[in-house]
Amino acid sequence: MIAPLLLALRQLGDPAFLGPLLKGLGGAVLVFAGLVAAGAWGAEALAGGSGWLAKAAAALGGLLAVGLAVWLFVPVMLAVAGLFLDPVSAAVERRFYPGLPPASGASLAAQVRFNLWFGLRLAVLSLAALPLILALPPVGTALLWLVSAFGLGHGLFEGVAQRRMGVAEARALRRAREGRVLGVGAILAAISLIPVLNLIVPVLGTAAMTHLLHKNGIEISSRISA
Repeated sequence: MIAPLLLALRQLGDPAFLGPLLKGLGGAVLVFAGLVAAGAWGAEALAGGSGWLAKAAAALGGLLAVGLAVWLFVPVMLAVAGLFLDPVSAAVERRFYPGLPPASGASLAAQVRFNLWFGLRLAVLSLAALPLILALPPVGTALLWLVSAFGLGHGLFEGVAQRRMGVAEARALRRAREGRVLGVGAILAAISLIPVLNLIVPVLGTAAMTHLLHKNGIEISSRISA
């Protein structure tokens, strides 16, 4: 469970990791800039569209949108970054598994649909946990961590596996390795709760799940100690 993450950390400085990270970050920023603008515009329109009340409503709507953007930043970044994470898996395979044949799995359209659905599901679950976190922060945070562990574990592993097999096969393999997938997902979920550090979750998780896809724990541990 730890070994795939340790191997992923060793490769975190790879230039192939930087592009998907920046694209995911940039895409998330654009999405949330639009959300903040829409929130401010909508609040101002509801308040009448002019005068101090409308301006106050616009400011409040913008602030609420900012708070929502911060809360949903990781799910949206994961959804956006998921569209660009293929180079991360490819870089891991080149370095650690050079004997693999060229990747040929699910279609690009199927992978895009999966990544968007994955991000949307995480966003909905995060929103569902928000009231509980506001009412009972310790319980809500624990719930969010559990939800994220399932979402990140399942989503990232299946996303990586779909590079080399169909959607159904990737899901079946994930179920066969459920314990290790959820273990890695739990660690990634804990990292995702830490501001700034959560930005590396998409690339770190993709690299770790690529190792989990190709090797079992004993073989990975032997590579780390070598």
